[in-house]
Order: sequence, then C-alpha cells, then structure tokens
Amino acid sequence: MRRAAAEAGFEAVGLVRLADLGSAPGARLDAFVSDGRHGDMAWMAADTERRRHPQVLWPAARSAVALGLNYGPETDPLAALERRMEGAISVYARGRDYHDVIKGKLKHVAGVLSRAAGGAEVKVFVDTAPLMEKPIAALAGLGWQGRHTNLVSREAGSWLFLGFILTTAELVPDAPEADHCGSCRRCLDICPTNAFPAPYQLDARRCISYLTIEHKGPISRELRPLMGNRIYGCDDCLAVCPWNKFASVAREAKLAATDATRAPPLAELLELDDTAFRKRFSGSPIKRTGRDRFVRNVVIAAGNSGAPDLLGALERRLDDASPLVRGAAVWAVARLGGSARIARLAAERLAREPDMVVRAEWTAEMAE
Repeated sequence: MRRAAAEAGFEAVGLVRLADLGSAPGARLDAFVSDGRHGDMAWMAADTERRRHPQVLWPAARSAVALGLNYGPETDPLAALERRMEGAISVYARGRDYHDVIKGKLKHVAGVLSRAAGGAEVKVFVDTAPLMEKPIAALAGLGWQGRHTNLVSREAGSWLFLGFILTTAELVPDAPEADHCGSCRRCLDICPTNAFPAPYQLDARRCISYLTIEHKGPISRELRPLMGNRIYGCDDCLAVCPWNKFASVAREAKLAATDATRAPPLAELLELDDTAFRKRFSGSPIKRTGRDRFVRNVVIAAGNSGAPDLLGALERRLDDASPLVRGAAVWAVARLGGSARIARLAAERLAREPDMVVRAEWTAEMAE
C-alpha cells in the first residue's frame, strides 16, 4: 500500500488505529464553535457531533490512512504581495482543484489496500466530509499542528494537501509526530489581521482565507485595508514557517499555477461577469466561491492598490448587479478618489440604491 501511495505521488503516508484516537480529533472544536470563531460556516456547527471522531461518521471503521501530497510553490508566495496591481492567490488554488487531483489517487491506493487486506471495506475523503483532518494526520505521524493550527511536516513544511482512507481493516499504526515549533512565533506575528488570539488558536472571522473564500457577506470595513491585494486565500502564516526550508516544489503538474492564476491583473478581474468568471476559472477551486464574492475581493484589492488608473473600472462596479460588489466598490472608490468624488457620485446614486447595506456604505463614506 505504501508503494502504491508513493507511485500515485503521495510524499507522506501514516497509519492510525481509530481506537487510539480518544477525544483528540475534536478536542478544540467545542471551544472554537462556542466562541463563534467559525463565523458563518454554519456547516461546521451543524456537524459538530459527527466531527468528534471518525467512528461517529462510520462506526465500522477501524483504521485511518493519512496521505500527504506536496504542493510546494515555485516562488515565495509573499513576493506577490508587493505587486499591488495584481491579485495574490493562495498557492493551493493556483492549479487544478486539488479535490479532483487527489480523489483519483486516493481511490487507487484504497483499492490496493482493500485487496491486500482481504477485501476490507474502504472509504476515501478529501476535505469535504466532517472529518478532523489535521489532528488525525498528526496522530498518524504526518506532522504536527503548528501554532497557526495548520499541519507542519519536517519534510514538506507547510505545503501538504491531505487525503484520508478509512477502512474496516486493523492496521499497524505509526507513531505520532511531536511538536517542533519550539519558541518560534513567525506565523503568529506576520498575520496582517491578528487572526490568532493565542498560539494554536484561530479566529476565522479575522482570517483572510476565511474572509475571501467562505464569508458570504460584506467584509468588515476595519479589515479591508489589511487585506492588501489578497483576492483568494492567504499564505502568510504558511510561507514564513522555518520548516519550509526542507520543502520542495510540487511534482504534480496539475497543481502548477495556470495563466489565469499567475499574477492576474486587477484591471482584468474587475471586468469579469459570471460567464467570463466561470470560463477563466474552470477546473479551479476558485470557481466554487462564485463570481460575486470573488469580484468583491478584487474590488477591495483595487481599493488598496493606490492606483487611480483603476477608478474607472471601480466606478463601473458601482452599477454591478450584485449588492455585495456594489458595496465594496463604494469603499474602494472612496479610497482612490477621495471625499469630493464620492460625494458627487453619492448624489447621483444614493437615492436610487435599492439595497440597505449598500446605502449604509455610501453613508459611511460621506461621514468620513
């Protein structure tokens, strides 16, 4: 099975007996949800009980196989933050949708495992089931949950996609990995929005990855200036991890950045309608977020660009069909055009704006 995993491209494999997990998989979940740190990810709160332990999800399961696929970037992700006229897209989303890439590989490995275990039942999971993936991967020996709550590997650093096979077979477990963060605080200190209330704790409501991908409504006015040009996800806490010095560039060609995601100009992205958005990001995880949320992010990035050349495109977004985009555009135009311009535009548009939230954006800008 390990040979089949390596041949499929997985760089890390670990086994864990589910009876040995105890309460570890869901140990931090209750506090995270009860404190409201999951934001509007209602599915997380709804599936709390099923997330506590893999055997709640599948009682017949006896073992888990955790597999890691390296997606290490070719260049430093932080360099993209300096190019303010371009959108910064998280490394994981620059290639093909990792769900599609990993699932086929997992099914192949699971088939080999089933045959080797005398026809044992198997089920594969890639980030879509109520499974506490990072704690299970740590107990299986793939790495440890760092102070930023993400998995860190001594071989791959922060750049591992995770996939899992649950099986009814009784497998010999691997030893869990120890925590090797030491006194390092780089991941905590670099976060632009202070999304870590304490080491090993995350408040998703302040995390740029959550805000640009999962959050469905307007982004807090307080946090918009801190987002810079990040339009889909954020790699800051991952990119500064010292363990990345052992990481290598991803070998899987399907995970390589495409022309659509490699330094895309904000001016182009501001003009995307739904059809153009779907065409540009076909096969990409970005497509799942939808055009309106994505363009909302692009509008905020344009507002942070300091580039008056984008004002024309931003003013066109004031008439966008989506109130989510229109509201962000009010803020962005005010950032680049100043109070006199926003006052003139408000006189033209505020009275006929049908959405209360967007009207509140106009009012807030005129009051500043």
